[in-house]
Amino acid sequence: MNIYKLVGRNLDVTDAMRSYAEEKLAKLDRFSDQIVDASVVMSYDTKQDAANPATVEVQVNLPNGIIRAEESAQDTYAAIDLVVDKLDRQLKRFKGRMLAKRQEAAPTPPDSEATAAADAEEADDVFGDGPRIVRVKRHVMRPMAPEDAALQMEALGHTFFVFHNVDTDLISVIYRRHDGDYGLIEPAQG
Repeated sequence: MNIYKLVGRNLDVTDAMRSYAEEKLAKLDRFSDQIVDASVVMSYDTKQDAANPATVEVQVNLPNGIIRAEESAQDTYAAIDLVVDKLDRQLKRFKGRMLAKRQEAAPTPPDSEATAAADAEEADDVFGDGPRIVRVKRHVMRPMAPEDAALQMEALGHTFFVFHNVDTDLISVIYRRHDGDYGLIEPAQG
């Protein structure tokens, strides 16, 4: 697998770290030869978590979506091992769901090219001395059906997912309800 982008925050990424990450991520190729690339962010922050200051975030891009994982450990190499294990499990689950979806698909699928996704944006509201925004995530919203967005949300392990709905051509949010079903939020027009 090719690492498209490797970034270090509060950390100088050495050639050894880059090689180790590439070697470990190559293990994921056995589950999907369709992996396009991966983005890796390595950070080191003793103020956030003194016991596990090294954090590694990886986003693996697939033609039909993405898989994302984040893990922290005492050192960067251990965090890489943990995040690759997590990605391994997520990729197995994602591939299984995609195969199941293909088997259940109708003979004429509406649009097989429109399945892709990215990570949902997470941020807190800022009001006076209350909570503050400590992290901003950005992602490309590719058009997809709500069913595909639900699959992506589950693959990412999130409780909600923001996406561009191909049925309505609007930005929508799908979320998991307390009863286990899904809810869909769409902007009102008018």
